[in-house]
Amino acid sequence: MVIVLAGGGTLGPVTPLLAVAEELKKLRPDAAFHWVGTETGPEREIVAAAGMPFSTIRSGKLRRYFSWQNFLDNARLLLGVGDALLLLGRLRPAVVVSAGGFVAVPVAWAAALLRIPIHVHQLDLRPGLANKLAAPFARSISVGFEELAGVFGRKKAIWTGNPVRAGILAGTKEEGRRLFGLSADAPVVLILGGGTGSGLINSLVAGSLQRLTARAQVLHVTGRGKAEGLPEPSKRYRRTELLGPEIAHAFAAADIVVTRAGMGTLSEIAALGKPAVIIPIADSHQEENAAYFCRRGAARCLAEKELTPDTFAAAIEQLAANPGAKDTLGAKARQLAKDGAARAVAELVLAAAERR
Repeated sequence: MVIVLAGGGTLGPVTPLLAVAEELKKLRPDAAFHWVGTETGPEREIVAAAGMPFSTIRSGKLRRYFSWQNFLDNARLLLGVGDALLLLGRLRPAVVVSAGGFVAVPVAWAAALLRIPIHVHQLDLRPGLANKLAAPFARSISVGFEELAGVFGRKKAIWTGNPVRAGILAGTKEEGRRLFGLSADAPVVLILGGGTGSGLINSLVAGSLQRLTARAQVLHVTGRGKAEGLPEPSKRYRRTELLGPEIAHAFAAADIVVTRAGMGTLSEIAALGKPAVIIPIADSHQEENAAYFCRRGAARCLAEKELTPDTFAAAIEQLAANPGAKDTLGAKARQLAKDGAARAVAELVLAAAERR
């Protein structure tokens, strides 16, 4: 059984699909996977680490606003459908699975033209344009939040929760300390900027690092090619451009996680019950993701437009100094996780394939 997974550009749709692939392999040991992603996104390295073949197709960025680039990107989208038709015609998959990302749209449309079943998973609280364009052709749809169950019109969406890779839950504090040269004598703050990194968060780290490292060890994931201007690594400051499977040990070693509000990462934080400080991208769907966690007391939220290095450091210091608050955030975050999500989505994927 060949199963095509489509998504990329960021790691948002990538890590949940990898979690589903793990469960699919358990249910169907004969399953073979092929990933369709972007040429320049961070997903290639993560997918390669999972041992999957990887192909790219042309596709345009999907915008909800007017831009002259829309004309070029619409043409690229159509060319991408042609690329996907050729690729799917060669692979002959039993099913195509998408969790969003603009590269998944031409794959879904090509699958529909070839009468290949499609399964769509909706991660975020606000349905993305890519999923809205793919959903009408989907055989089945799963959603990360119960509130989304009625969003996709005539197609009944199943509330499964968001898939989390089993390996994320297998990290250990000891291995995290060993891998990243961390000691046991100071708390660890893990700072993530999303799959492509965040220039804003990197600048906040640069401006507050002396203050942060006076109280804690900082493990900073900068994003590929975004370390310029950051301090050199030191005893209390470790940085890396991207984390693969070792992120499980980074999570395990962390006492506090600072992150953007991509739902893939937030779902992992919830599954692990980690106290988090969330900085959503302004004026984006991430604000809704962050608000969902923070309204429920499962994280602290900071508005990026109001942040300075001093307020950034102060928020982390306040949380680090209050063990009771950390424990409460972690416990409430854990309550937002829905166990068995990856298995539930995998079962829907197989059911879609079998109804071909």
